[in-house]
Amino acid sequence: MQDADKGNAARLDGNGLVIGIVQSRFNAALTDKIAQVCRTELATLGVAEHHLTHVTVPGALEIPVALKAMADSDDYDALVAIGCVIRGETYHFELVANESGAGVSRVALDHQIPVANAILTVEHEAQAWERVEEKGRDAARVAVEMANLMSEL
Repeated sequence: MQDADKGNAARLDGNGLVIGIVQSRFNAALTDKIAQVCRTELATLGVAEHHLTHVTVPGALEIPVALKAMADSDDYDALVAIGCVIRGETYHFELVANESGAGVSRVALDHQIPVANAILTVEHEAQAWERVEEKGRDAARVAVEMANLMSEL
């Protein structure tokens, strides 16, 4: 039996990987920063700029549709979902957070493609700013690691 956890460092090698990023334009200052950090980390991990496709959609609810179109193409090793949903005074927060998360998971499971979920769901803008850099880095690392793991499995 192979040790499934050996070679974690090797799993963070992005050379040759093709990654798709879908970013929500809603709360653009925040999502732009997450995307910038994510792209920088992907480059650090060896993902070539010409192997990145980065598209934007109006909001978090539209992210799964674009992810599905990318997954349907079979052109990508992994996908990244970037968005930011900030709680308001209505139930809309729960609807957007829950449905966008469910859609992202459905694309990953239906297509057996890793999707790094970097859709922040926070109480207020200050919480989001505290998390943007970590979320962007984590999304890149998850996408690369999971793409490599899936190719091993």
